[in-house]
Amino acid sequence: MGYGLLKGKTGIIFGALDHKSIAWKVAERCVEEGAHIVLTNAPVALRMGEINELATKLKSEIIPADATSLEDLEHLISKSMEIFGGKIDFMLHSIGMSVNVRKKKEYTDLNYEWMKTTFDISAISFHKLMQTAMKLDAMNQSGSILALTYIAAQRTFPDYSEMAESKALLESFARSFGYHWAKKAGVRVNTISQSPTVTTAGSGVKGFSDFFGYADKMSPLGNASSDACADYCVAMFSDLTKYVTMQNLFHDGGFSSMGMAPEVLD
Repeated sequence: MGYGLLKGKTGIIFGALDHKSIAWKVAERCVEEGAHIVLTNAPVALRMGEINELATKLKSEIIPADATSLEDLEHLISKSMEIFGGKIDFMLHSIGMSVNVRKKKEYTDLNYEWMKTTFDISAISFHKLMQTAMKLDAMNQSGSILALTYIAAQRTFPDYSEMAESKALLESFARSFGYHWAKKAGVRVNTISQSPTVTTAGSGVKGFSDFFGYADKMSPLGNASSDACADYCVAMFSDLTKYVTMQNLFHDGGFSSMGMAPEVLD
């Protein structure tokens, strides 16, 4: 059931690949709450995923874009404004990829060219997106921009590899760019640090299933689902959170505040 929280608002959702994607769930909830959205992903991801099914269901257009390409981002944002007939109210950056993780390279023996690719795709693309949108004056006053992150930006998770540094950089971009955009047009920029979630990308991390169970036991409320994350994103896109910016918001059932839970010792 929708509440009309995003009625009349427009947005771009990055990263919806398949039914497991958090971005997929966010797109569905945004439309349910009354938003008009554009879906986007890298051309290779569009060929691999099921995004056409989602676009048909939501009556949304798909604009392919490599988030590391300034030319692609400029076309995406300009074309989206044409479709919407005006500026954009919200954007979700749900992008992350590490070749080192995929190739199972140990953290102490990383391929540095692959590391640069990881940083560009997973973090620098967020700055490129915001810089392009600001130059095009694409965001409405009090708009909202979110990026999905993970607690490995603050704590050590050995098998998360250099994605941890990517997330730390991503969160720093949100704070730094968030200041400038708040002063310029009241636009909010935040990151959401989500629980371990069963997605196509997340499941590829070594030991994911074991850690998922551990985090669930450590979290007083249990792991937050992708559906719950979508609800949180909707709240952050809505006018109910106009004064929340430059924050890293933990959406993890309380995991980030825990030291030890008796359940883990059982």
